[in-house]
Amino acid sequence: MSDKMRIKLDRTLCDGFGICAKHAPEYFSLDDWGYAVLVGDGNIPEQDRDAVMRALLDCPVHAIMEINAHGPGEAPPPPPPTNEDPAEQLKVEDNEAEWGFTR
Repeated sequence: MSDKMRIKLDRTLCDGFGICAKHAPEYFSLDDWGYAVLVGDGNIPEQDRDAVMRALLDCPVHAIMEINAHGPGEAPPPPPPTNEDPAEQLKVEDNEAEWGFTR
């Protein structure tokens, strides 16, 4: 994987389960009340991706989010337009038989 992994922690969502600190203690610690704190700037090197991804996936309240290259909440750019007509790729008769559509 050549894309760099970046994460953020939404402390307002954290309920203090501590699973993240168990899976990736180098990147998550627990404060005095048991809530998660992100250690570092959220950039995850390739060798630590698995542990951090496990923490992200196991968080019961989804307080850990991966930030993609486009930024949080932004959609990736649309694919480049093509000159092909997508209707030419349809198999109309097959679809009609399979789904029971008639003309």
